[in-house]
Amino acid sequence: MALKATIFKAKVQIADMDRDYYGEHQLTLARHPSETDERMMMRLLAFVHNATSSLAFTRGLSSAEDADLWQKSPSGEIDLWIEVGLPTAERLRKASNRCGRVLVYSFGGRTALVWWQKLQSQLTRLGNLEVYYLPAHSTAQLAAMVERNMDFSVTIQDGYFWFATRNHNVELSPEIWQQEQRS
Repeated sequence: MALKATIFKAKVQIADMDRDYYGEHQLTLARHPSETDERMMMRLLAFVHNATSSLAFTRGLSSAEDADLWQKSPSGEIDLWIEVGLPTAERLRKASNRCGRVLVYSFGGRTALVWWQKLQSQLTRLGNLEVYYLPAHSTAQLAAMVERNMDFSVTIQDGYFWFATRNHNVELSPEIWQQEQRS
């Protein structure tokens, strides 16, 4: 018998001073049985960092063809493809060819560093790719905030993220390993 996803609800108030975006989102996160709290919270962080009314979680781990999050145009084309974790270079090349912009939110301590060292030279050729990294201590702090019903206030300014709940505050600063090459 297959295990079912665990459902989490998150109310997120976002004040993103870097993008001049302010909004409130009621989100439903389905955590795949093989997914950790840390990875689920990285998906939430990726959503917060790129929030719009059309950004959506996908089937993610349940479908090899989907990103973790994406934003589609009104005509159905994928404008933004977001991966969480350590995707293969081939997967990122395919995503890069399918849409206008690709983002990766990597984590995992030493494993992520080895992944980046191995793929960096291949990925720098993808001009529409951005790669962010969060160290293990930061993602562990995010994972410690997980509850079935979450209520976050998130502020983003100068590349720093402040996640706050009634009981916890976490400050994060993702490292930018690769920026999109704008023409």
